[in-house]
Amino acid sequence: MEYDVIVIGGGPGGYVAAIKASQLGLKTACIEFDEDNQGKQRLGGTCLNVGCIPSKSLLDSSYKYHQISESFDEHGIKVSKPNYDLAKMMERKNEIVKKLTGGVSHLFSHNKVEAIHGKGKLLNQNEVEVTDLKGKKKKYQGKNIVLATGSRPINIPSVPWNGTTVVGSAGALEFTETPKNLGIIGAGVIGLELGSVWSRLGSEVSIFEAEKNLLPMLDTDMTRTIEREFKNQNLNIHLGCFVKGSKKYRKGINLEVEIDGKIEKKYFDKVIVAVGRRPFTDNLLDEGCGLTLDEKGFVPVDDYCQTNLDNVYAVGDLVRGPMLAHKAMEEGVMVAERIAGKKMEVNYDLVPSVIYTHPEIAWVGKTEKQLRDEGIDFKKGNFPFAASGRALAAGDAVGSVKVLADKETDQVLGVQIFGNSASEILQQGLIGMEFSASSEDFGLTMFSHPTVSEALHEAALAVNKQAIHIGN
Repeated sequence: MEYDVIVIGGGPGGYVAAIKASQLGLKTACIEFDEDNQGKQRLGGTCLNVGCIPSKSLLDSSYKYHQISESFDEHGIKVSKPNYDLAKMMERKNEIVKKLTGGVSHLFSHNKVEAIHGKGKLLNQNEVEVTDLKGKKKKYQGKNIVLATGSRPINIPSVPWNGTTVVGSAGALEFTETPKNLGIIGAGVIGLELGSVWSRLGSEVSIFEAEKNLLPMLDTDMTRTIEREFKNQNLNIHLGCFVKGSKKYRKGINLEVEIDGKIEKKYFDKVIVAVGRRPFTDNLLDEGCGLTLDEKGFVPVDDYCQTNLDNVYAVGDLVRGPMLAHKAMEEGVMVAERIAGKKMEVNYDLVPSVIYTHPEIAWVGKTEKQLRDEGIDFKKGNFPFAASGRALAAGDAVGSVKVLADKETDQVLGVQIFGNSASEILQQGLIGMEFSASSEDFGLTMFSHPTVSEALHEAALAVNKQAIHIGN
């Protein structure tokens, strides 16, 4: 059977590419081998099934419990002996996942995308082989092929997964009871988010990070505040340390950690390995297909996600750039549009990032270090949420908004936020930056009052020393 477009992978990049291609009038099929407990095809990839969505469900549930336990009293609300039902939290999480993955299946049906259940392999630039769940193989012809198989967590030899006491990010979303002592290797997005979930629910959490600085993709003035707040939340973050080995016991595990040049042994009920992800290319490329991977395992592509084979594309975690669902989605749309003869492109300078701790951490554009390295003179403005009436009224006034702008042109080049609703506020900054807005443009824009978004307005005003509600 021949298609205009065959997509291998049903995650955010793949399913979006397939839907968009079909909407553009191209006969499209999407191959996905993942399955649920009933053996049915499960679309949505890591994000919907074991990543973005289920983690946010548990983050929100655990934060609600934390609010009842820790902060309702200051609002004059008395609650006696709050408790939680972990099984119910997990059930809610699973129902949300089921609803959203089922929604993708419905979208495929509505948009006339054929879903093929099996493992796809690129044989050549016009042919894909699919192995079904029974091992039967079938070949499909495609005028254009999109590779979108995503990524998998990195395992480390010193602390191998065992599915019980040592797990990856997916296993950490399936605990049946709250660990008393939880160790996390990696203080990136996944480590901080999962650490927040289980700390709120009562775990004593220790996070071990090889980097000497927390979140080096941000400016140090922001990370100092972030580190201090996480310490107040009882997240024990150890920087510049290395996990050298581990020893499994019947009900726990000992980690051997090098801290300040000394090996320390630390015992945990559970350990989460969250040191990053690798492109998932296992059995994806036939030896003679004409594609090779780079030294880091990524599929080499140009700015439009086209490989060295003219009609073969790769998107999302398979290719360069941050491993983010929204980046994969935009690449999927771009590829479908370009296959259909349109000229869409992705602005890789403005890919937003968010860490859904509380307070949230969000950023887009350049940091101070990047601007200095590029020889760009800049100016900056900062506004603390402690000066925001809305944040104070909500009892949620930790953190700040930072805006970086070109010293000569005043164009906004970067926004960093640590605080209440950072992910939502960032989008306002991102839209302005997409249209090359200046800090003056933000300052001249009327923001509704009282809102936490006013912090962005004031930070933009502060760039030119015109802030109203703080000293300049």
